Amino acid sequence: MLTKRLAHYHTIKMVLISVLALNWSVAIAKIICGLIIRSSSMTADGFHSLSDGASNIIGLAGIHFASRPKDNDHPYGHRKYETFFALGIAFLLFIVAIGIVHESLGRFSNPIMPNINAISFIIMILTMVVNFFVMHYENKKGRELKSDILISDALHTRADIFISLSVIIALFAIKFGYPILDPIISMMIAIFIAYAGYGIMKTSSAILCDTAAILDVKQIVDIVLSIEGTKNCHKVRTRGRPDDIYVDLHVQVDNNTRIDAAHKISYAIEDAIKKSIPEVTDVVVHMEPKG
Repeated sequence: MLTKRLAHYHTIKMVLISVLALNWSVAIAKIICGLIIRSSSMTADGFHSLSDGASNIIGLAGIHFASRPKDNDHPYGHRKYETFFALGIAFLLFIVAIGIVHESLGRFSNPIMPNINAISFIIMILTMVVNFFVMHYENKKGRELKSDILISDALHTRADIFISLSVIIALFAIKFGYPILDPIISMMIAIFIAYAGYGIMKTSSAILCDTAAILDVKQIVDIVLSIEGTKNCHKVRTRGRPDDIYVDLHVQVDNNTRIDAAHKISYAIEDAIKKSIPEVTDVVVHMEPKG
């Protein structure tokens, strides 16, 4: 089990490192071109891509802590560190959004006419293609591995594609004599970034605050009642990450059931639930006499 979990986190690390290299390549290309042509929207999009790389580093730190085995201080393991570090990514996105808004407001009072050329359009289109590949790859791996970090980052990258498209529209607008659209679209980019941060914060905080896991309670009840000796199942509660779910429930048995028999029934219930729902890590069964 430990080796399997370490292999799981190693795969996530490799995905993050690959995406980090692509994100920073895209970011450097956008920032250099944006500074050369003096386009605030392209430069803002470049720094947004740079924040993607920084979020990958935060993700790597989170995976490092999440991969640690259970110990006396953490009897439930360290997996929630991945969720906790996802909040760090959200915080970073809010900081980047505030910085872009500050820069864009300055452009309204001191407008700069960007020098648009064919190279700027080519760079934006190529980087948008790279972002599409990154989003598809990271989202696929995130769902396969049930990783908060990868799914959050893929969601962020999806916003990048729309942002890059808006920058291309801004470049066309500037080319046709409407430079005021450059800082306006930069402000729109900042809103996209902040919204992506909000989405990550909402999902991560729900897990950290023990919001009920997405499970079919009826399925759990049906599994319990399929075990011989059970009469009723109620007070089913769930919590945890999508790949690390904890379940506790109350089960009623006949009043004359011996304690050793009830103990065997509880173990059978735990095994049945874990086999039917692999994402469940732990099951606590409270045995009660019927009536």
